[in-house]
Amino acid sequence: MGLFRLLDVFRDKHPEPLPAPDAKLALGALLVRVAKSDKDYSAQEIGLIDRILAQHFGLKPIEAAKMRATCEKLHAAAPDSDRFAKLIRDGLPRSDRMEALTDLWMVVLADGRQDAAEVAIVDTARIAMGLAEEDSSQARAEAMRNLA
Repeated sequence: MGLFRLLDVFRDKHPEPLPAPDAKLALGALLVRVAKSDKDYSAQEIGLIDRILAQHFGLKPIEAAKMRATCEKLHAAAPDSDRFAKLIRDGLPRSDRMEALTDLWMVVLADGRQDAAEVAIVDTARIAMGLAEEDSSQARAEAMRNLA
């Protein structure tokens, strides 16, 4: 049996379908997208995403990790960030969208570097969430305080 045929034995022939994203899953997928955009998806970023999801949605650590795993799959399947950000805009009040923007900045700043690709995703999401540049500056400052 060749290597590829052997690997096929272990592959799920009928993968579980992804859930339709809502505002919660959209936020998680955007957090994952930002973290992966610099090609360095670190354990620190993964842990931060899990903590953010647990805190915002009242999840236990294992539940948050499972939610993040679903968000990773959604991120991989979705073509762009606008779709996620629009779900957040349509599903959450302004105060929650500001929290989401702060969360995105926390992931950008988590590894001590501010990568241009990460910032571009946050800016695209900010616009699609209906938030202004000054909102982004405020959210970034809040993220820095939260990480300090």
